[in-house]
Parts: sequence; structure tokens; C-alpha cells
Amino acid sequence: MNASENAETGSGAATEWGRVLICGGTDWPRLGKKAGAKTDAGEGEPGPDLLEPHILRSLSNIKAVSVHTSAHACHSVVLDIDGVAWLFGRNGSCALGVPNTVDAISENAPRRLTAAELGAPAGTQFVHAACGRNHTLLVASDGSLWSAGINTLGQCGQPVAPDVPTFKSVSVVSDAGTKERVVKATAGITFSAVLTDSGKVYTFGSGEKGQLGNGKTGERIVTGNKVAFDIVSQPSQVEGIDNKKIVQISAGQQHCIALDSTGLVYVWGYGGYCRLGLGTQADELKPKLVPNFAGTNELLMGALVVAGPSNSVVVDRQGMYWMTGKWKNSGEGSSGSPYSSFRYMQDIMACKVTKACCGGVTHWLLTPDDDDPETGEPAVMTVAWGQNAANGELGLGPDEPKSATKPTKHIPLSGVTVIDIAAGQNTTLFLAKPTGKYSDLPRHPIDVDPPEACIQCGEDHGEDVDDVLECEKCDAPYHLGCLTPPLESIPEGEWFCPDCEENPGASVGAAAKKLQSKSLKRKAEAPAKAGAPKKKKQ
Repeated sequence: MNASENAETGSGAATEWGRVLICGGTDWPRLGKKAGAKTDAGEGEPGPDLLEPHILRSLSNIKAVSVHTSAHACHSVVLDIDGVAWLFGRNGSCALGVPNTVDAISENAPRRLTAAELGAPAGTQFVHAACGRNHTLLVASDGSLWSAGINTLGQCGQPVAPDVPTFKSVSVVSDAGTKERVVKATAGITFSAVLTDSGKVYTFGSGEKGQLGNGKTGERIVTGNKVAFDIVSQPSQVEGIDNKKIVQISAGQQHCIALDSTGLVYVWGYGGYCRLGLGTQADELKPKLVPNFAGTNELLMGALVVAGPSNSVVVDRQGMYWMTGKWKNSGEGSSGSPYSSFRYMQDIMACKVTKACCGGVTHWLLTPDDDDPETGEPAVMTVAWGQNAANGELGLGPDEPKSATKPTKHIPLSGVTVIDIAAGQNTTLFLAKPTGKYSDLPRHPIDVDPPEACIQCGEDHGEDVDDVLECEKCDAPYHLGCLTPPLESIPEGEWFCPDCEENPGASVGAAAKKLQSKSLKRKAEAPAKAGAPKKKKQ
């Protein structure tokens, strides 16, 4: 999980909503796997690599409040303003809560899931989510926690089993026996961590590198060439910070970083490549205070924490961006010369960072930009960098290099107000306000084969397109006079046809086929005018 680490603790914090953008790989069964590796992808056409941010058609009329994935995940969760979860991507080990017979769920037809479907009380909404490599956590507004996916090491918070095939409730109970209300979740490869409304952190899964923060790994020899480690399948409170009020947590592959209410930063787990920022590569089995952010200068205390795959990030209270660990392939910050402790990134010292996240090989931040010259409104700059972004997950453009060795202004998102980012292993999701240059972005999929005639009257409109309105999602054309009520002119901003409004999140392909059928029926009843349609909305 990345983007939603930046919200304040609690279910009512996220009030802004946006539309979902996507760039990078969409061939979910094969992403991140070596060429020739065995997959269950079948004979279907592989999903494309999107080399610039695209409006995701399937969710283009969903008011989304947060996007969730992780640097080690090839699946994602989008939460909308009604607390509904939309899930798509790789379904390895039932990571999306559906049987293993389904290898992946297309981003063009995401799974819609409500808390009520899982048996939660009426009115319960999903407010947070986290994605491990092959498991998913959902947090509900009543403080309940739900999990699905691989569970060989207890990472779903259930008794050890090959997997948890459908979402199941996880009980989080304090040492005193009281049930805790969960407000946030984060997930590594083989473990998970949750934050409660009382500011406590609970972890479960494998203790191999100390990522559970309980002071031990349980390492033991089980055969001549095999070592085992402790498995904790029941959420257990992290030791050493039990007297602190934690407000943010973030998990890397095998480490954690946390922020308390006073701005102190704690790290624990795997120390390889100095990702803990403590000057050594030693694992930390209990939370340890990071000295950089423990001084007397309040401006240098933490305001935001992010765990990357082999690095960690802290943004301090003056908006300065600090990095530790391995974040590139050569030179300083590489595996041969990682940052041994947290240090400023020189190229972005002038930025006042408001949000940050790390993907498989990508790094992202948002910072205020000069006001929009056309509207005078405050603008947001998206900054990105990373190497080996082979699937276009930086989204720098089809004619630009796929990678960037240093922080770079994201040109395709210039003029687009991005409010949230979630960076996955090979894919990146954004939330953007449907204003400014948002509508100029391409849409995915590019072509949905829309009907050529007005859906209502069945007549082609030929070269006369002044009174034709196209749906932003499915491209279906309508004469202004055929709508109910009729319109006199093309409306400003977004417009969605009645079918898409009635079925938000529905498969784009299914919608197109339905409308095509309806259009052909109308056309058979009323002869069409000559000519071919032109697109009114782009």
C-alpha cells in the first residue's frame, strides 16, 4: 500500500474524490515474471503496456477516494465515495477473493465488492485497503478487518492454510481481551500490519526478518538444509511502541516504518541495503527510533512515511523529502552504494512534498506548482523517477524513455490535478480531479467499437455533429434532442450516457455490446441517414 498512507488516521479523512488513471503493465498473469516462465494466462491476448497515464474507462464514472497497491503487488483496490471496493489485477492464490480458477480480473471489468456482501452490518463501508504480493486486506468503517489470498505463513491473519479463497473477517484483540477497531492496513510479501484507532500496531505472518516487531524470528533448523521461522497467524501487538500513538504505518517487502503523533519515526524488520536508515544492514527485531527525526527542531520531525521495496522515505514537517537504502542501479543509492541513513534528495530540495509513494522500481511525489494561468487555481506538480521501468510504469510518454535516473517533472500529467498515487510492481494508479487537462488524456481501452448511430433514434448523424453528444465512458452517441430531458447544447465537463450512469463500473466491453444491440434495433426500425459519425467528445 502506498498512496493512502498520506491520509490522516480515521475513516472520515478522505473527502476529495477523483477519477482513476492508469499507466504501465496490464498483462496481469505475466507481469514481473521472467520470459518463458509458466503462467496460467491461457491463450488470450496479452494486456498492453500503457506508456502514459490513461483514463480507465471502466471506472471513469466512479467517484474514487483512494487507490491501493504496493511495490510487490500486481493487483489493486480502488475505494469509492460510497465505500465500495473495486478490485482488479492478478488473482494468484485468490488474492482478489475469488477462486483460483480465475487467474486475473481485468481492469476493464473490475470486481465490485461491498462490506454488506461479506456479512458486515448495514451501512458499513470500506475505508482502507492493502495489497501484499498475493493477499489483500480490506478495512471497514466499523473497524473490522477482512482478508483473502495466500496464507501459508499466516499473512491473512487466519490459521495457516494454502489460501483464504474468499474474504474472511480477521479478529484483532488486545492483550487485555478487548476487540480493537482497525483504521489502516499495510502488507508485505509474507506479513501484514494494521493500525487501530487507539494508535496501536498489530502484525501477523512470517517473522523471518523481524518484520513482526516482536523481538524474535524463531529461526530453527528443521532438516539438514531447511530453516524455519516463527509464524504468527493471530494479530499481535508490536512491542516497543505500545506506549506511543502511531498515526501512520507502511510496509515494504520485509520491513516496516511507522510515525507517531509527535513526529517520531520508527523502523523494524529487514535491514538489507540500509533500508532502515540506521547506518547498518542489520535486521531490527523491534521498532527502533530513527535519530534523524528525533531532534529538538520540530520542522525536521516526520510528517509522512513510506516503505519501498529496498528503501524507505520520510517527508518532514517542512515538506522535505528524505530517502534511505537502495533506490537505483548504479552510483550512489545503488546496491553497491546505498544511502546508509536518511538524506535529502538534492534534485527536489525546493519541492514542498505533500504526498509520496514507491513502486517496484518507481518513486513518486506530489508538490504544489505555480497557479494555473487559465483558472488561477492552485496547481499540483507530479514528480517521478526510477530505473528499469520496463512496462512503462513511469508513464513518461510513448516517445520518451521508459526510465528516469533522477527526479523529473511528469509532463503528461502537467495541468492535471493529481490527488493520490498508488505505485505497484509494474503498474501505477492515480486519482485525478476531472478538471483542467484531464479530459485530454487518452482512455483505456482506446477503441471500444461504439455504435455509429444515435442510441435513441437509430439514425446516423453524418457530418452534422453539432447536436451529437458522446458518452465519456463508452463513446455511445446521442442526439441532444433524443435525451430525456432534451438538451439544447453540449454540456461543459463530463457527461455519461444513461446506461453507464445506471451501471457504474460495468465492463466497457459489455456496455458497448449492449448499446450496439440497442442501436441496431433502433436502426432497423428507423432508416438511417447517410454518412459516418464524427467524435464530438475526445
